[in-house]
Amino acid sequence: MRYIFAALLLMVSCSSMANNDVKSVNDVLDSLHDSASKAQFDSYFSLYHEDAVFIGTDASEVWSKEAFKAYAKPHFDKGNGWTYHPRDRHVYFSPNKDVAWFDELLDNKKLGETRGTGVLVKEGDIWLISQYHLTIPIPNQIAGAVAEQIKALQ
Repeated sequence: MRYIFAALLLMVSCSSMANNDVKSVNDVLDSLHDSASKAQFDSYFSLYHEDAVFIGTDASEVWSKEAFKAYAKPHFDKGNGWTYHPRDRHVYFSPNKDVAWFDELLDNKKLGETRGTGVLVKEGDIWLISQYHLTIPIPNQIAGAVAEQIKALQ
């Protein structure tokens, strides 16, 4: 009986840790979007790992953290951040719970529905964004036409 109780206690403890990690990852991502919408440069970039990469919607936009900071600084200095409203987020974890990845649908006034995907790494008790990738999902019905437009620009 004692072993069954210990096993149940361990399962509840692991479940609690997993729920805390889900909450922590969600908090980081929500803070990311909030800081960007308020053009809070320091707060926004504090959420990224030093070796982070940001991948934007344009194929040329693969930026190190420092390059992305250089791009964002003039915009944030003018008070011009970017506002994405997250919805429908899914978070997943590696077996040892030190890496998380996610996908989320976002709403943006200019671009409409977008998708963010990425990876976070856990350093101590802190989750940091290692990669963020922003895309514009293209409905299958118009994918061919959009692909042709992209080819025409290349």
